[in-house]
Amino acid sequence: MSVNPKAFPLADDTLTNTMLDLVQQASHFKQLRKGANEVTKTLNRGIAEFIVMAADTEPLEILLHLPLLCEDKNVPYVFVPSKQALGRACGVSRPVIAASITTNEGSDLKSQIMNIKNQIEKLLI
Repeated sequence: MSVNPKAFPLADDTLTNTMLDLVQQASHFKQLRKGANEVTKTLNRGIAEFIVMAADTEPLEILLHLPLLCEDKNVPYVFVPSKQALGRACGVSRPVIAASITTNEGSDLKSQIMNIKNQIEKLLI
């Protein structure tokens, strides 16, 4: 499966690994929502820290409402190359096309989340 050119911004290998690692930790801390519908809900409720989407989603159009919603809500978003890898990071055996890291004030992940948000913002410049 190839990466769709519409999938912008696309994380490089280093950022992808850092992010998938954080997604994995977020799933242990119950700060993760999986799937396009769940992600849409976190955005609408204003509890999304950032959104990760899979660039090899077929058709990609089923995800493309998310970047618009993110921009609307001022939530950083990024694409990773593989839905299979995103699924593994989310701790499920199925591919996952979108995941949302959710807010939790007293979270141990806060500094890592801030770090990633800064890296995503650099991609958008």
